[in-house]
Amino acid sequence: MGLWAVARLLTDIRPLRESADFRRLWIGSTVSQLGQQMTAVTVSIQVYALTHSTFAVGLVGLCSLVPLIVFGLYGGAMADAIDRRTLALVSSTGLWLLSMLLVAQSELHWNQVGVLYGVVAAQSACFAVNNPARSAIIPRLIRPELLPAANTLSQAAFNLGFTAGPLLGAVVIAWQGFGAAYLVDVITFTAALYALFRLPPVPPTGLVRRAGLRSVLEGFTFLRTAPALLATFLADILAMVFAQPRALFPAVAGSFFAGGVRTVGVLQAAPALGALVGVLFSGWVSRLRRQGVAIVAAITVYAAAVGLFGLSRTIWLGVALLAMSGAADMVSSAYRNTVLQSAAPDAMRGRLQGVFIVVVAGGPRLGDFVAGTTASLTTPTIALLAGAAVCITGLFVLLAWNKPFRAYDSEVRALR
Repeated sequence: MGLWAVARLLTDIRPLRESADFRRLWIGSTVSQLGQQMTAVTVSIQVYALTHSTFAVGLVGLCSLVPLIVFGLYGGAMADAIDRRTLALVSSTGLWLLSMLLVAQSELHWNQVGVLYGVVAAQSACFAVNNPARSAIIPRLIRPELLPAANTLSQAAFNLGFTAGPLLGAVVIAWQGFGAAYLVDVITFTAALYALFRLPPVPPTGLVRRAGLRSVLEGFTFLRTAPALLATFLADILAMVFAQPRALFPAVAGSFFAGGVRTVGVLQAAPALGALVGVLFSGWVSRLRRQGVAIVAAITVYAAAVGLFGLSRTIWLGVALLAMSGAADMVSSAYRNTVLQSAAPDAMRGRLQGVFIVVVAGGPRLGDFVAGTTASLTTPTIALLAGAAVCITGLFVLLAWNKPFRAYDSEVRALR
């Protein structure tokens, strides 16, 4: 294989080269994501240190889920009603101030778990407003044909933070304590604020409605009239609800691999590591035109890897299969974001990004319940195999039933 062929397989960085605004936004997101994931693991560790209760740690997730759903929908409506740069700046400033509050409570030794719950809930609300605005900005910064590459790069930033952030957080906590880990988040978040500050105004276009229940419902109404876009949400639900393995990691670490807590950590990190490796060889992603078919193919690989993981009994094979699932999920996510950003008119992008957040936040949690319940009634192996089979069957039914999804091409759509 020649050097040119190898180069075509590597990450497509044209969005970073062609758009200074996207480049700054991506760098800011990458750096700040590391700090945010450090804070996420630090909060969990601090809650456990204060309470010595795994239930109390579990409540951290519940405190973040409800605001994420409520403000995800409303935040998306706001992103279609006011300047998106302004909205992203205000919500990012809120996140930055809340990180400073975490530093203060640690250094002043407040030692109140209720304060941590309150800050987590407020952070979730700010994130739910911030994310639709930032995502809806991206199609205004780059050419339509570069959307798959841009979304792949965004996935790289997320997975890098998800992989390295908790590890760095643990190191900093052991070195200087909770306050220092929170302070790193404050410092890194300034990169995101700077990137947003340098953006030009991004006002909404088309028919602008005041943010509220009516505008949120209009987003759902539009989704029903866009079958290709609706299919991306349904495909993601199939994957997250029926083929989500993470709830079974503590059980299979011992029963499959005769391991313990460290094995659970390795299993949890494997999908993100696989996604990062996948990004390195993602140059082909922006050249594939039939995004609907690509989504089904990627999620099929994801589900098949999860199902085969249920049959693995050596740790290296289990990790390899989970890494494969992470790489496939990265490809699926890049294409799903591309369809969302190209199929939705600019006036609707914020609201549909809000719906996307609700699906992404709620799907895995429902999937944890489904996998855990099925495994308790049968075995983890049956739960993983059956979930993968249901997911793959549903995907092919969706592809056969939805012709616009089968034929979807974001570049053709953008030219209309």
